[in-house]
Amino acid sequence: MTRRWEADPSALFARRLGKSAAELGNSDDEEKCPDIWQLDNGDIAVIGRDLTAVYASCLPTGVSIGPDERLVVIPGNMLSAAKGDIPVA
Repeated sequence: MTRRWEADPSALFARRLGKSAAELGNSDDEEKCPDIWQLDNGDIAVIGRDLTAVYASCLPTGVSIGPDERLVVIPGNMLSAAKGDIPVA
């Protein structure tokens, strides 16, 4: 079965969406912090804490995590700060 969408591993980081974790007060460590980036192909990369195992058994109906996918969590203020940088579909 082919997927309708597949991540392109050749896409490069183009621009940060919102503010860095340090700017938002979410991290003092620049090497280990959540982030949201738009890739040069328009896809979005999210760096967050991997909580796949924690949430796998309590996902809402109709939600699933594929074997090659991970559920990551980022601070809510990080997504809010990125709102202005996210294009309207």
